[in-house]
Amino acid sequence: MGRSRRYPSDMSDAEWAYIEPLLPPVPKDGRPESHDRRDIVDAILYVTHNGVVWRALPADFPPWKTVYGFFDRWKKKGITISIHDGLRDQVRQAEGRGPAPTAGVIDSQSVKGSQVVAAGSRGYDAGKKVNGRKRFIVVDTLGLLLGVLIVPASRQDRDGARQLLVDHYFATPSCRHLFADGGFAGKFVDWAARIVKTTVEIVRKKEGQKGFQPLPKRWVVERTLAWITAHRRLARDYEREPASSAAFIHWAMIRTMTRRLARRVPVQRWTPRPTSDR
Repeated sequence: MGRSRRYPSDMSDAEWAYIEPLLPPVPKDGRPESHDRRDIVDAILYVTHNGVVWRALPADFPPWKTVYGFFDRWKKKGITISIHDGLRDQVRQAEGRGPAPTAGVIDSQSVKGSQVVAAGSRGYDAGKKVNGRKRFIVVDTLGLLLGVLIVPASRQDRDGARQLLVDHYFATPSCRHLFADGGFAGKFVDWAARIVKTTVEIVRKKEGQKGFQPLPKRWVVERTLAWITAHRRLARDYEREPASSAAFIHWAMIRTMTRRLARRVPVQRWTPRPTSDR
């Protein structure tokens, strides 16, 4: 039977129209898929947005083991990143930008780790007083994700950023200018210019600044981190593997971008689908 109940995290018809073409084709050989892929994606977004454990998926979704199987398989095969990057290109083009960004912003965020986070992949950030993991992200000037790296929270910003910039160098060769805060100042700036041919421009707080104030050229990355942590699964780090943490960040941005694209054309939230025997 088709699903009759809808949740706030479910995609509208317009949102699904952006994601469906980016999914891999259904295999023609072997056992056919027994569940609608839209229901699979809606279930993954439900976990991402609501922060429930896989076993707590509502009964009207496909079985949780099936949903998790797709999540894990798409993560390992790079399909999640492919969907994300395809949507990012469409958002940039819709905003009148080219698909290849030339400038971006880098930042980090320490988040508490749950009990399932193994000791080998977690650490203590003495500055933020957080025991868990640290997320390093690079975004373009629209706040769209270009790269993400998950490390123990004890990792210094300069050390974690080096690893991310090496990946960023190959994944986004057009982006050779990054803005960063004072935590990345010093030897890291020279290393980036020498090794990965990237200019890192440090944007410092205004003299005498107290409390939070958005800084020019840096506020976009703060907004992106807010988009990410608005998804309850990412309010903390609940994943055994850092790769799963990164995958959920990509799914959070997938949801953010599809809604951004779909809002350009007013549509019904959802058109009922005919029931089936699947």
